Amino acid sequence: MIPETLKKSLQARVASAITAREAAVDVMKELQAHYGWLTDEAVQEAAALLGLSPLQVEELATFYEMIYRRPVGKKVIHVCDSISCWCADCDKIIQYLKDKLGVGLGGTTADGMFTLLPCCCMGMCGDSPAMSVGGVPYGRLTPELVDEILEAERHKV
Repeated sequence: MIPETLKKSLQARVASAITAREAAVDVMKELQAHYGWLTDEAVQEAAALLGLSPLQVEELATFYEMIYRRPVGKKVIHVCDSISCWCADCDKIIQYLKDKLGVGLGGTTADGMFTLLPCCCMGMCGDSPAMSVGGVPYGRLTPELVDEILEAERHKV
């Protein structure tokens, strides 16, 4: 159950929107931030706040890459696999991350720190290959830079 202060904040956001769907992503992101991922309970709460059915919220949630419908690590690594990053050998970076973290795509490290997910485009084509960690973008990746980034991100927790 969400705290009353969060509920009031979300109700205000929905009330300020032209339509409930306009506020749906904001509501889902806030609930995800509260729970760590968009739980089934959060889907029900979002539906009630938005005046939508739980199925409608589920449809929206599964459309967006940054809404997580299952538990994720403390920090999510989105590694871009778009055509620009692919041309810049993102496959090498993806494999390096998989080996370094000991997980496959979609997996979470044993310590619960990182979840590794592919991303279809980050809008960083000029700096490919690219990834983000916890929402912080990084480009022009090399294995050495990935090591530095992961080390720094571990200490930001």
